[in-house]
Amino acid sequence: MAVDEYPLPVTETLTALQVMRDAPVIPVIVLHDPAHAVPLARALVEGGIRMLEVTLRTPQARDCIEAIAREVPQAVPGAGTLRSAADVQAARLAGARFGVSPGYTASLGRACREQGLPLLPGVATASEVLAAQEDGYTELKFFPAMQAGGLSMLKAWHGPFGDVAFCPTGGITPANAGDFLALPNVVCVGGSWLVPADALAAGDWARITRLAREAVALQRVAR
Repeated sequence: MAVDEYPLPVTETLTALQVMRDAPVIPVIVLHDPAHAVPLARALVEGGIRMLEVTLRTPQARDCIEAIAREVPQAVPGAGTLRSAADVQAARLAGARFGVSPGYTASLGRACREQGLPLLPGVATASEVLAAQEDGYTELKFFPAMQAGGLSMLKAWHGPFGDVAFCPTGGITPANAGDFLALPNVVCVGGSWLVPADALAAGDWARITRLAREAVALQRVAR
């Protein structure tokens, strides 16, 4: 599907479920050089991936989000590794349109609501799912997916948490992504394989576009 055929205008206010439904994979991106941000975003968009999770793991991450928001209007930049209200505010100011966190606290959820930032909060236990649900979050990141039980855990959760949509992240690869996407409670997966470090360092944008196209072609259960 070409970018201009996407049904959701990028200027709209997003919900977490819309972020998850846009493509089968949300790329987990770690950037050290702001000069890479714009060509990387363009390469991913060319391949059909526009929800871009730029993790706040480097000092350059906010500058990268800002550059993408400013120069690649077809992309929808998000901020990953949100851990505090200060992170949420900084991400919003940089132009992030959604947030992803490795875990969940009530204060983090409140900060995202106050900033109008859709959040995919990380959960790894049933108690964490319940805590997020109590605060109104029903679209969750299952992290770290493989270490926290993988497919078996998500299958077990489908009974008591059938109203929750998950984005498993952590250990997801092209080899196992299809198995996760086949589960009825999985809407998308998060993966770093779309942005290999060696391709990023070499500026091999064609390879990244090819990986994005392959990710878009993954099958998933309609939800």
